[in-house]
Amino acid sequence: MASDKTFRRILLKLSGEGLMGDREFGLDPDTVDRICQEICDVHAAGIEICVVIGAGNIFRGVSGAAIGIERTSGDYMGMLATVINSLALQSVLEAKGVTTRVQSAIPMTTVCEPYIRRRAVRHMEKGRVVIFAAGTGNPFFTTDTAAALRAAEMNCNALIKGTQVDGVYDVDPKTTKNAQRFETLSYDEVINRNLKVMDTSAIALSRENNIPIIVFSIGEPGGLRKIVHGEGTFTRVG
Repeated sequence: MASDKTFRRILLKLSGEGLMGDREFGLDPDTVDRICQEICDVHAAGIEICVVIGAGNIFRGVSGAAIGIERTSGDYMGMLATVINSLALQSVLEAKGVTTRVQSAIPMTTVCEPYIRRRAVRHMEKGRVVIFAAGTGNPFFTTDTAAALRAAEMNCNALIKGTQVDGVYDVDPKTTKNAQRFETLSYDEVINRNLKVMDTSAIALSRENNIPIIVFSIGEPGGLRKIVHGEGTFTRVG
């Protein structure tokens, strides 16, 4: 991979589960603090950064169907849960001295800004970290798709996805001993092989806008800093 100079602006996609640490749900303060410190380190290197967070640590729209919640309502509940995660990240980042803005695709002006593309770009140009909450604002779309959409709208050089494993594997490495990790993949390979990197619409959107997807382990201390310098262990899609 090229040097960190290539990455003028990146979008970091975090899963809600990535904020749980060893807990079964919610936020683990030590894990959130560590992730925020990594964002601060990358920001201090002069790289513009925006973030999209999932809500699997609080609520999943699809899980609501299991207890009788209609899918659309469940998805909106999940979007609201991403706002909770976004505000938590904002609070910790600002305690570390990094000016941060949360923009929500579902307007709730009492707690954050509405999503306005030009304003978000301006925030990043001024050196602020922007956290995009509430997904795309529409049901039936995942936060993966929201990440790909925002990465395209912000003209990001890369979409960096922090996961629980250090790249993309042919099968789940947590359950299969000899799982094969890929160094690089094309967008079409991911779609054709049904690899669980991101959902198909997110992959297609990234392909159309020529945005590379870099998958790494958010659990590795210093992992994000290594990625933007072209180091560490990861899979590059694109």
